[in-house]
Amino acid sequence: MISYWEKESFVNYDFIVVGSGIVGLTAAIEYKEAHPKEKVLIIEKGILPSGASTKNAGFACFGSLTEICDDLESIPSSKVLETIENRYRGLQKLRNRLGDKAFDFQPLGGYELITNQQKDYLDRTSEINKMLYPIFNDNVFSPADEKIGAFGFPHQTVKHLLFNQFEGQIHTGKMMKGLIDLARSIDIEIITGTEVIDFIDDGDRVIINCKNQFQKVDFYAEKISICVNAYAKKLLPQLEVSPGRGQVLMTNPIKNLPIKGTFHMDRGYYYFRNVGNRILLGGGRNLDYEGETTTTIKTSPQIISHLKLLLKEVILPNTPHQISMTWAGIMAFGDQKVPIVKLLSDRIAIGVRMGGMGVAIGSEVGKEINSLLD
Repeated sequence: MISYWEKESFVNYDFIVVGSGIVGLTAAIEYKEAHPKEKVLIIEKGILPSGASTKNAGFACFGSLTEICDDLESIPSSKVLETIENRYRGLQKLRNRLGDKAFDFQPLGGYELITNQQKDYLDRTSEINKMLYPIFNDNVFSPADEKIGAFGFPHQTVKHLLFNQFEGQIHTGKMMKGLIDLARSIDIEIITGTEVIDFIDDGDRVIINCKNQFQKVDFYAEKISICVNAYAKKLLPQLEVSPGRGQVLMTNPIKNLPIKGTFHMDRGYYYFRNVGNRILLGGGRNLDYEGETTTTIKTSPQIISHLKLLLKEVILPNTPHQISMTWAGIMAFGDQKVPIVKLLSDRIAIGVRMGGMGVAIGSEVGKEINSLLD
């Protein structure tokens, strides 16, 4: 039950976004910038953004060579190219919106470690460079075998190294805080700790049923956008969206750490980078697809143990180190690594299933949502 005052001041909006991740914040910002006099609200079920936006590894990337080759096995090349272009454009939008300094964007380049199991992918380097040339106007991938020893990787495991000149790294927390601060600065309201249970388009407006630990409240909007990524299935069970949990660990500071940049292994299933003089390592979802297809945010002892072994044997084989932190984030996948961005009605848009590339493609999806609703 709400009061007259609450009804007058707190529940009616022109545009409501469900989810305060990268996509949701961008959708709200894009809408408010286009309609500065309209009331905009973001509703977030967590105290902090709940999925992967504040828990990712901080890669400004669009796909490694082996990952792109793997995608081409099941996705038409035109769709793969379109998705990569949207990821790259999304990164440029994010950088332009916040400014590189605000979220510590560092264009250090990216590398991919190639083992004996992946060496056949190297034969496709020229093919993939040619495919990507219209986007980047240059070759994306080039050999960097001379750096294997400089980074300290064991030659018996890492047979080749590929360099991607267009990749970088960011500070995920600063990115999200920057987007939140920007949203609030242009008078976008944000409510956290409140879950959307259901929503209904009654023809005149959209009614959004919400609850938290204290009460249930209905909000009303002329238009809404559902931007909850991995949690979309709960609100929209018909969608082809599956959660994918990602495991992450971070070391203590390491003196004279030689590793700088972002690094990929095995079709994007493993990834690591330096965070200052620490190493952040994540991945391993392929070790237990069934167990990691979950929205439960907790670490997996099995996968964390495997990541620790990878860290010890391949990434830092001759460097003493200790683990300081572990955590998990929830991504969203489907039968294809292509976002779902569409209208459910004239008043309701959805932007979900970022395929583990929300940092890159999120800004582009947020813009597309608004183009659908205008």
